[in-house]
Amino acid sequence: MEKNSKIYVAGGTGLVGSAIIRKLKEKGYKNIVSTYHNRKPVDSEVDWYHVDLREQKQVEEFFKQHKPDYVFLAAAKVGGIWANNVYRADFIYDNLQIQNNVIYQSYKHGVKKLLFLGSTCIYPKNCPQPIKEEYLLTAPLEYTNEPYAIAKIAGIKLCESFNLQYGTNFISVMPTNLYGYYDNFDLEKSHVLPALIRKMHLGKSLERGDWDEIRRDLDKNPIEGVDGSSSKDKIVKVLSKYGVVEEKNRIKVEIWGTGKPRREFLWSDDMADASVFLMENVDFKDIVKLLFPEIDKEKIRLSYTNTEIRNTHLNIGTGEDISIRELAYLIKDTVGFSGEIFFNPEKPDGTFRKVTDVSRLNALGWKYRTPLEEGIKKLYEWYVSFEK
Repeated sequence: MEKNSKIYVAGGTGLVGSAIIRKLKEKGYKNIVSTYHNRKPVDSEVDWYHVDLREQKQVEEFFKQHKPDYVFLAAAKVGGIWANNVYRADFIYDNLQIQNNVIYQSYKHGVKKLLFLGSTCIYPKNCPQPIKEEYLLTAPLEYTNEPYAIAKIAGIKLCESFNLQYGTNFISVMPTNLYGYYDNFDLEKSHVLPALIRKMHLGKSLERGDWDEIRRDLDKNPIEGVDGSSSKDKIVKVLSKYGVVEEKNRIKVEIWGTGKPRREFLWSDDMADASVFLMENVDFKDIVKLLFPEIDKEKIRLSYTNTEIRNTHLNIGTGEDISIRELAYLIKDTVGFSGEIFFNPEKPDGTFRKVTDVSRLNALGWKYRTPLEEGIKKLYEWYVSFEK
């Protein structure tokens, strides 16, 4: 990428998109455009456009008008176990629409390179560990997030197929569980790490009787319509429903499942660093050459070779994991919550273990930098100070 190249970050207000924009600016890229749908933009140095990426006409008009050279496809409908399981139709439909529209218009308008961001939930439920890229489609998926996973698998195959048929340069990356600035702290839909941070923070505030902070928190992120102006009774009731429980002058925080499953977490700014690194240094043909050294990388289209080229996506992660129980107590100590944690085994655990094999990415020249303890501390400090 040239410093004056037009770079489009789809989903620039989200966790990953905002981190990619920060990284691009840090590296001196100035011609950045982005789109948003629900969450309003906060970065005044970027050109923002309101586009519903599910709508083909709107996406087509955006590409016609702005003609980006490079595209980071970070827009997606995301959520935790509960949201994925309950809103199954929304998760598969919305994500398929977003991907199909952006990837197709990138092909149609001659985008030089595209990076598609998926998720490691694409892999089978009972996958061998650590997870290698070639384990894709070798066994059934985890049921709770199957629709989302199928959408992301379709995105991988869409990029791969355009590359093989039309010679495009579209790369797919599968990040592990991400956390960072502008994460989703909605207790209905958030992933485990930001949800635990918020629950512990609200639990600490209840312990201290700090109702000003509780109301400020709910004004930033209302829960089922309950905000800072609601009565104490309403607030206590809704917090209890979401696992922050006041019982006999003691505060308890509920965590879904047994706490035994293990997860891998990557700081979103590290993810952004990996994404920009790949866009600057690695092409689809380089990945094919790494996987299939016998193929002339200038002749990877199917019209030139009979080799079955598949699983060209890249895992992005740390290669290290932690149990949900260990994570909960790490967050408890970081936040300063002194109440009780209890695990509810009647709630789903999800996949027992998910840790990625990142040897392919390491071989291409990238490794993560931010330890989990450091990232959680930075995220909590940001969450407390952030004003919506």
